[in-house]
Amino acid sequence: MKLSTLMLVNAVVTGVFGIAFVLVPGQAVTLYGVEATAALKYTGQVFGVALVTLAVLSWSARNVAESEARRAIVLSFLIGDAIGFVVTLIGQLGGVVNSLGWSSVALYLLLALGFGYFQFTKSAAP
Repeated sequence: MKLSTLMLVNAVVTGVFGIAFVLVPGQAVTLYGVEATAALKYTGQVFGVALVTLAVLSWSARNVAESEARRAIVLSFLIGDAIGFVVTLIGQLGGVVNSLGWSSVALYLLLALGFGYFQFTKSAAP
């Protein structure tokens, strides 16, 4: 897989989740078996805004040539997705969400592994 493909996948995944959390945060959280309180809807919308921001960054940077800036972007996605994996795994194992939560665990893990590959190899052509 090329880095540009991973960035495209990241843009689509974060964009879809981001738009869902911004527009219908109550429905988005209830899919995971969590009660949609007003505070959680607001927090979900703020989370969605961050995801849309990441989607735009990933989409915009998908064909950027090898540079210090691109390495910083890949490292940022690697760290964010690795932390996301740990947080979602802890939540899943703690029974915070229903079995759909495993999809978030898997997405964060796969994205972290992908960005880790490109962070630590020299064959990171766009």
